[in-house]
Amino acid sequence: MGEVGDEQMFLRATGRSFVGLSAELERSWRGPFYFAMGADPQLGLWDAWSRGACGTSGTMWERELALTHEAVRALNLLRPRPRFLTLCGDLVHDMPGQPKRNEQMKDLRNALRNLDPAIPLVLVPGNHDLGNEPTTESIASFRHAWGDDYFAFWVGGVRFLVLNSQLFVNTKACQREGEEHNNWLGKELAECTEAKKVGKDPQHVIVLQHIPLFLSTANEEDGYFNIPLDLRHQLIEKFQQAGVTAVLAGHYHRNAGGSVGPIEMIVSSAMGCPLGQDPPGLRLVTVTKESIHHSYYAMDKIPTQIDLGPC
Repeated sequence: MGEVGDEQMFLRATGRSFVGLSAELERSWRGPFYFAMGADPQLGLWDAWSRGACGTSGTMWERELALTHEAVRALNLLRPRPRFLTLCGDLVHDMPGQPKRNEQMKDLRNALRNLDPAIPLVLVPGNHDLGNEPTTESIASFRHAWGDDYFAFWVGGVRFLVLNSQLFVNTKACQREGEEHNNWLGKELAECTEAKKVGKDPQHVIVLQHIPLFLSTANEEDGYFNIPLDLRHQLIEKFQQAGVTAVLAGHYHRNAGGSVGPIEMIVSSAMGCPLGQDPPGLRLVTVTKESIHHSYYAMDKIPTQIDLGPC
């Protein structure tokens, strides 16, 4: 593949939208399609985890980098091509200010540059990208390197909302950004709610974020791997009103999930270092007019041909 510039590859999320996946181009339903999802490539975690100190700097990341290259090769072989690839957070392990962060980001970018340019790359921020306590500066740094930290886009009549889930957890050092995120999300969900009332588009509303709403049930206890309970219930209610049918997330480094009403919570294992029994891999998500289907594949088991069925 020829080298693609940052604006075309990594900075297409701008102005709270995504270049090439706009309402003008993609608002109409055209039949079933699928997209690919990876989570937590997190270059450097394997090394830090092996030393029993996963919060420290990751000094080596050959394994995660090799898996990223393997994922890109597999995606380039897929036919038909996925409409896009989303990476749901924790792109690298070192948090803002840690010593190996820039090297990890450089290596990840170089690996992702081999992705077929016909497959747009949709990037979602995670806690390692922004810090467990995000700041105005860390958010600005993410936007400079990877594009907007939250935005919306359309694919084939389906509305996708990319959220900055770290702003659901901690806004002590970025209150303005947290308020702006919540106001934007409120407006987006209100538009979807009004459209649903009158029976208009979108065909589905799908949310992409890093931290899951929950791992198995909507009423499970608060923990590191889910959204706080009170806010979780508020979000679920708003998502249901807006017609959200699926929320996709990473963060857990294992496969998990469950349903609440019409919403399926899909939690994907890591593209990089897994923390459970699920191997590193990717999830392929097929969207039909009536429903959403998905399968998780170990990196060496990703198929080359996807059957979308009759249009």
